[in-house]
Amino acid sequence: MDLSWSAADSAFRDEVRAFLAAELTPELRRAGRLMTSVYSDHEASMQWQLILHSRGWAAPAWPVQYGGCDWSLTQHYIFSRESQLAGAPSLSPMGIRMVAHAIIKYGTQVQKDFFLPRILTGEVFFCQGYSEPEAGSDLAALSMSAVSDGDDLVCTGSKIWTTHATEANWMFALVRTSRTGKKQQGITFVLVDMTTPGIQIRPLVMTSGEEVQNQVFFDDVRVPKANVIGRIDDGWTVAKYLLEFERGGGAAAPALQVMAEQIAEVAATQPGPAGGVLLDDPAFARKLADVRIRTEVLEILEYRVLAALAGGGHPGAASSMLKIISTELSQALTELLMEAAGPRGRAYQPHATCPGGPIADFVAPEDGYLSGEPWQAVAPLRYFNDRAGSIYAGSNEIQRNILAKAELGL
Repeated sequence: MDLSWSAADSAFRDEVRAFLAAELTPELRRAGRLMTSVYSDHEASMQWQLILHSRGWAAPAWPVQYGGCDWSLTQHYIFSRESQLAGAPSLSPMGIRMVAHAIIKYGTQVQKDFFLPRILTGEVFFCQGYSEPEAGSDLAALSMSAVSDGDDLVCTGSKIWTTHATEANWMFALVRTSRTGKKQQGITFVLVDMTTPGIQIRPLVMTSGEEVQNQVFFDDVRVPKANVIGRIDDGWTVAKYLLEFERGGGAAAPALQVMAEQIAEVAATQPGPAGGVLLDDPAFARKLADVRIRTEVLEILEYRVLAALAGGGHPGAASSMLKIISTELSQALTELLMEAAGPRGRAYQPHATCPGGPIADFVAPEDGYLSGEPWQAVAPLRYFNDRAGSIYAGSNEIQRNILAKAELGL
């Protein structure tokens, strides 16, 4: 791969910077800079998606014929990094980065024509119905039933850890349509209209206090068979393909690099354990250098995946490697962020942040008092939220098993 920047790349960078400077309002920048997890404030995220869509940049990794961008690897990297540097809020990955790829590969033309344009505009907003109370990392153990009844599947059961179920108007879900054969067989991938009678949503309060995750209950919910992606009983094939994009279909390195730079900046002003500033402390500096080096390795691996995507391929087993590295790096960085924040970073002050969902049972001070700086208020929420990173999208232990089998033949 040629990673050197050409004159065209530099011109593209300037174009992106000009666009971000013109379109990112102070409110949108605040929502991006004060995110407490991988999810930004929902309203800010949707507003930013509309702005990107008007420019044709909402889904740059999609095939061009469906609204993607004919960008080089370097241009993808430039756009991601410049967006992070400018403080742009993140977009929900459920539609654009995940189910859209499954629809493009396995969907009918009618499904593509209906869903893809509406995903781009935000008119269709997806949540993911995978995990169940007894089927998390062992996803093939799912039991939510879908019984055939004429032109419909009648779905009964529940899904858990469903991000933004209260905001979503559609869900992509895995349901059990047969119980014969191996547990990976008899699973079907369906798109569910969340306004269908029989659906009940109950928010879950996370360690951070945010209500982003939910449990969703289905009581004889009728889903048209026309909403099946792929074939009935062969949803595991679709799910495996989609999970590659969930685990490694984006570029995490730029955001992690920006976080490392921000930590270095604040550590240069915070007191160290033996006098001086924290950045001069050998133990802290060594840990920061380690995560910076590992982030550079991640960046190269992401280039390889982007190259595969640009060539019409998919991430494959490399997505498991990216998922492991990116989530463990993010956890290491949030630990350093907490260390840099010091005692004031231990205070629970969500009113100074822009969380991805409502904060349960928290009453903000009437005068808006904040102990420390906003980034110190973000630190504990980011730390708590990132503990889940090595679990969601298939635990990192599962990912290591996949790599051992697929790459090492074990």
